[in-house]
Amino acid sequence: MKRVLITGGGSGIGRAIAQDFAQAGNSVTIAGRRMAQLEETAKGHKMQCKTVDVTDEGSVADLFDAPFDIVIANAGAGTATQVAEMPLKEWNDTIAVNLTGTFLTFRAALKGMQPGGRLIAIASIASLKGGANIAAYAAAKHGVLGLVRSLAVEVARKGITCNAVCPGFVDTDMGQAAVTGVMKRLDIPREKAEKMVVGGNPLRRMIQPEEVVAAARFLASEGASMVNGHAMSVSGGEI
Repeated sequence: MKRVLITGGGSGIGRAIAQDFAQAGNSVTIAGRRMAQLEETAKGHKMQCKTVDVTDEGSVADLFDAPFDIVIANAGAGTATQVAEMPLKEWNDTIAVNLTGTFLTFRAALKGMQPGGRLIAIASIASLKGGANIAAYAAAKHGVLGLVRSLAVEVARKGITCNAVCPGFVDTDMGQAAVTGVMKRLDIPREKAEKMVVGGNPLRRMIQPEEVVAAARFLASEGASMVNGHAMSVSGGEI
């Protein structure tokens, strides 16, 4: 049994990962901003729920009352705005939750993590390529991948690995919000908007949360002990 921490565990990918790891018999702690969502995730599973603001150093430190074996930095958010129209606050907020939040989570995790530990960032296909209207999100997620690759070198001699999972559009609330945004911006029906959103994916469909879970499960496993500093694309061949 491993002690596992998942930030952003109240919904979407984080929820799917948390439930999978709990079903496998691990001791799972989920953290997020809204306790109601965390408790919904934990329903029927043995999990500990903690509220956290991943952009706040003290709040993140409070999660680590004891060392974890596996820490999955999943908390993140993004909006669709062109650079010319983007307020500085939106830029700063996007960098804070996606990049600084991952840094603070991993830094705190390292204080007690033992050999065999796993650091996993749920990054994005936007870590690997840019795109119109997502400059802040892509910049933050590129930063996450730079952090992962650098940290992987730092922790390798300690027997710890650090990797990233880079999904394309996943069928979660965040993925559907992207579809809704395209609908409103172009005044088109949902079916057409979804086809546009997944147009770069050769499989031409949304990724299922369970397909991202499988990648995280592998990177957390003993079989991935020599996988370090890797960006695992879960995108149907888009990257």
